[in-house]
Formats: sequence, structure tokens, C-alpha cells
Amino acid sequence: MTAAVLVGAALLTLWAASRPETYLDPYRRVPLLSLAPLAASAAVGVSLHAYARELDDTAVRPWWPRRLAHLLVLGSLAALLLALAVPGRAEVFGAAAMVRNTLGAVGLTAAAAVVTGARLSWLPTTLYFSSVYLSAASPRVRNETVLAWPLQSGPQPAAWGVALALFVSGSALCAWRGARPEGPRG
Repeated sequence: MTAAVLVGAALLTLWAASRPETYLDPYRRVPLLSLAPLAASAAVGVSLHAYARELDDTAVRPWWPRRLAHLLVLGSLAALLLALAVPGRAEVFGAAAMVRNTLGAVGLTAAAAVVTGARLSWLPTTLYFSSVYLSAASPRVRNETVLAWPLQSGPQPAAWGVALALFVSGSALCAWRGARPEGPRG
């Protein structure tokens, strides 16, 4: 189901990115660089739900390698599909910015799954991306590369540093702890 949502998000992104007004004005791709990674990270976050947490906790072999592989495969697949859906040069909000935003959003969602649970893991990422996007009109926020990394063009080193740090730390935390159990524990 998660792979189908990722393919659907990539197809919708491809359709929106190939529209004439988006192709001629690269700054019209900024909403795509926020919405498509949000959809992909939400799908990955919901897939982190563990149906039998008690079995995971009492397993003979540790679960962290499986959780890490799960995140790496889905995060890489999401970044690849969305990067292929956005044509253009890296310096004008092309594939490089899409990969960066997707990896950062997946890392943030994975960390949120540890705190809020898999079903609500999309919420903190959506709140962060929305607040950055809505405050982008302010020149202070737009020029702040570390805070507004989702709005930067492709090859910004500081934006890449923040996104990769979020992906690595969020994936490591989720692999180590797993998603928070939901519902009453009996």
C-alpha cells in the first residue's frame, strides 16, 4: 500500500510539474517541493506501525536492522520516484531539492513516530513544513538556510546538511526504539 501511495504521489507530482506555468517559472515548483515530500513521508510514517509490539519486544533477534532497512528502502524509493517526477536543473528547484526535502521529511516523520506513534507521525512534519512555507514571505526566514531548508534551491550545502542530519538521526532513532505503541497497553 505504501509503494502504491508513493507511485501515486510521484505521478501527481509529474503532472503538476509538467504544467506550462510551472515549467516556465521555476519558483512555482516550491509548493511541489513541500507537498510531494509531505505525502511521501506520511505514507512512510504510517507504514512504521507495529501490529504486535509485544512480539517485537520479546523477539530472539533484534528488530532494529529490519526497521532500519524498512526506512532506508522506502525513503530511497520515495526520493527516487519524486526526483524523477520533477524535471529541471538543480539550481532552480529541480530533482536535487526534491531528494533533499524527501529525505528530510522522512527523517522528521520517523523521529515523530517514536514520539507520537506511527498513525500521527505525519503531523509534526506537516506543521513544520506548513509554518516554513507560510512564513516564506518574510525575507528573514527565506534567507535563513538552516531553518527554511525545505524552501532552498537544490545545491545549498547548509540545507542538505540539515536534511541529511534529520534523515540519519530520525532513521536511527526509529530503528533503535521503534514507533510508539498506540492504544491502551494491557
